[in-house]
Amino acid sequence: MRVRLSSAILVAASAVLAGCQNKPGLQVAGPPDPFGYMKRSAVCQVSPVKSAGPARKTATMSVRSDDGNCGVLVQQDGERSYASFGVAPAPEHGKAFLYNYNNHTYVMYTPNTAYAGQDHFSVTLIRGPGQPRDTLDVTATVDATGVVVPTPMVMAPTPAPAPAKSTSRAATRRRAKTTHP
Repeated sequence: MRVRLSSAILVAASAVLAGCQNKPGLQVAGPPDPFGYMKRSAVCQVSPVKSAGPARKTATMSVRSDDGNCGVLVQQDGERSYASFGVAPAPEHGKAFLYNYNNHTYVMYTPNTAYAGQDHFSVTLIRGPGQPRDTLDVTATVDATGVVVPTPMVMAPTPAPAPAKSTSRAATRRRAKTTHP
């Protein structure tokens, strides 16, 4: 009797669980990737965006130069994305990519592969037509620990072709005279 009861419980539990779908929950590590091709850096630590005076903001980041990016999220007051933006001056040792997505403005920075040191760039953030602009200054500390740059393959030099033998009649006569006395 005991065996039948536990079997019945197992059958009932299986029937209940059969309707469940085991899907992993959405896990977002960093800003969304609406373009489907942005690789994240293995190291990306960003400070909160701070006010540095009227219409001026600052952020710092630590990032590894492993061909991945690191992002700063910035919004207008009222939690809205900026209408437009630009970068000037651009980073000297990497590239900046800006985009709006889901009422957020993202500033993505990708350092040059295997670069180590400091980098800095400024982003002009345009609130809307006729409105004042904000500036975001970003300072990046870039680390190259563990980054390996593959060495390009060097092709072995190919030997130069041998000079062509002369086939003129004069050359043939000269050869004939030197071989027959």
